[in-house]
Amino acid sequence: MPAYIHHDGIEPGFVICPSCVGLPMFVRDVEPHWNQAKIDLTYECADCGAEVRQTVAKPELRH
Repeated sequence: MPAYIHHDGIEPGFVICPSCVGLPMFVRDVEPHWNQAKIDLTYECADCGAEVRQTVAKPELRH
């Protein structure tokens, strides 16, 4: 991911591993879509290695 792209306002949620007994997962990969309106987050469990993908949409700006 280029260093000049900033994703302000998007906070990845707290994801719990579906395989383990409630262990938290960490973000392994962040992949922006071509139009920068969505971001794909790949979470990985440090214990069992399970992966979960989540797409986050950029929130609309409110004035």
